[in-house]
Amino acid sequence: MKARDGMYIDGAWRPAAGQDGIEVVNPADEEVIGRVPAGTAEDVDRAVRAARAALPAWSATPPAERAARLAALRDVLAARKDEIAGTITAELGSPLPFSQAVHMGAPIVVAGSYAELAATYAFEEKIGNSTVYQEPVGVVGAITPWNYPLHQIVAKAAPALAAGCTVVLKPAEDTPLTAQAFAEAVHEAGFPAGVFNLVTGLGPVAGQALAEHPGVDMVSFTGSTAVGGQIAATAGAAVKKVALELGGKSANVILPSADLARAVGVGVANVMANSGQTCSAWTRMLVHSAQYTAAVELAVAAAAKYGDRIGPLVNARQRDRVRGYVEKGVAEGARLVAGGVESPRERGYFVSPTVFADVTPEMTIAQEEIFGPVLSILRYEDEDDALRIANGTAYGLAGAVWAGDEAEAVAFARRMETGQVDINGGRFNPLAPFGGYKQSGVGRELGVHGLAEYLQTKSLQF
Repeated sequence: MKARDGMYIDGAWRPAAGQDGIEVVNPADEEVIGRVPAGTAEDVDRAVRAARAALPAWSATPPAERAARLAALRDVLAARKDEIAGTITAELGSPLPFSQAVHMGAPIVVAGSYAELAATYAFEEKIGNSTVYQEPVGVVGAITPWNYPLHQIVAKAAPALAAGCTVVLKPAEDTPLTAQAFAEAVHEAGFPAGVFNLVTGLGPVAGQALAEHPGVDMVSFTGSTAVGGQIAATAGAAVKKVALELGGKSANVILPSADLARAVGVGVANVMANSGQTCSAWTRMLVHSAQYTAAVELAVAAAAKYGDRIGPLVNARQRDRVRGYVEKGVAEGARLVAGGVESPRERGYFVSPTVFADVTPEMTIAQEEIFGPVLSILRYEDEDDALRIANGTAYGLAGAVWAGDEAEAVAFARRMETGQVDINGGRFNPLAPFGGYKQSGVGRELGVHGLAEYLQTKSLQF
């Protein structure tokens, strides 16, 4: 996709207020592939004003009509699947098959799910002598990350639009071309002018302006816990609603009765997907001490298969950050059994699939989100010890439990302090609520729970 040199505001591509730009770099070969405007507070203000002007009519649009627009959006994304997948591969570095299957497959399904929900959701109900209405929260400022650039946009924009909200999107500066492709799809799907608006730019400038803008009723942010805390403080001062999907350090708990080979193999694949740049990745593998040596051997063999199958990290800063964590793991006494800091290629921001053994719960690599293809394997002595380790971080986004008996796995999962747990390799469900406990965030995305985030409740008594 060719980069556009304007902002999508009020139904058209319009020149940016300033002259500064952001270069888009292909992380696989470090070549510049495009340039987009670096939005300013003035650009954000124009976008918010357009969203506010469009809000009364869009919020009053019958849900069936909103559903029709979302269905059209799904169809446009499906028709442009290969093209947009190529854009994602170019600016994120994801291998093309993964971009086609996951980076495009998931948002197409999610957009379709909100088309169905918009048509069937009970926006009105009777409770005793009251009629209770679910109404749109208003103008939504959506700030999205680079790791799943289209999915994260759709996971915010689709439910907001289904609810009757209008949207101003500020995407990550590393993957703005995907956001521009989404804006084109919105336009092609026939949404009214001003219902969806796009401002590209840097987080401390355009993102901050969006979070602070008095015309924004809600901020939905996905990204780091540190930035999420800042946005929550900014929004809290104005008593704005926030939805935050933040970091994770998820535990993959393999109980002694589990199929060890399958649990380890799927666990390694989970960590290596998207080059480890997944907030819900199971980056801590917990194994009983009696099975620990065998699990490490299985993990090393599994990781070796990914040497040429994963893409680069998104930029040099992220690559160097991950390398720093690898060095810290070695310095703190963890045993490096696969990978390391040496780059597997001369060009590009690549990091080898890396596995650490003899990791203890207090080590940095067992506590902090690395966001790269790095797995830490920890041992436990009994289930209580495993639970203590699994719950022993500031995060609680996702996780997994493996056991020979499903009831045993469910019993353990119910005690985990985390928002989503996969049992014996359970498949991702795009209708299930996604979000975390503790410092992993506030609120939920996807399905009916994701729609509810963009609604507010009014009751009339008779």
